[in-house]
Amino acid sequence: MTRWLGPVGPGQWPVRALVATMPLLALLCTLGAGQAPAPWLAGLVLLLGVGWACFPESAVGATVLVVVVAWWGIGLREGLHPWALPAALALLTAHVAATLAAYGPLAMPVDRALTRLWVRRGLLVWLATPVTYALAVGVGGSVPPAPVWLVGLAAVAAAATAASVLLGRPD
Repeated sequence: MTRWLGPVGPGQWPVRALVATMPLLALLCTLGAGQAPAPWLAGLVLLLGVGWACFPESAVGATVLVVVVAWWGIGLREGLHPWALPAALALLTAHVAATLAAYGPLAMPVDRALTRLWVRRGLLVWLATPVTYALAVGVGGSVPPAPVWLVGLAAVAAAATAASVLLGRPD
């Protein structure tokens, strides 16, 4: 695990600050949709975000992402809202930043070429978000309730994990 003591490499503070704060920003995007999270939930998400920033390769990251996505599913019972788009961008930003932070210890500088590569990859992934949102809005009144979206998200995550394990390159 990353050691959180010692010298800090160039670029580490901004990258880890994104990891710590972007999940909270995604959670607070529900304010734009008219639903405020409880203060304890915001505090929990911030605490988990800071933990993820300290240990970017740990399961804390998956935990905070699940908490935020669950809040979106539970808190917005009326269905999909346009504020889901910036929330998705915030979560993706946190994930990309954590990936960059996990490449080495805190003292290691963040490589610019690696940063460009992961930002490009993240933007390509995010391009699917507005398309998916438009498709969901396009189906109109036949949009299933929020728990169905959460099950769908879990299925996609499981499929992606299985594909990465099965198709991963051996070292």
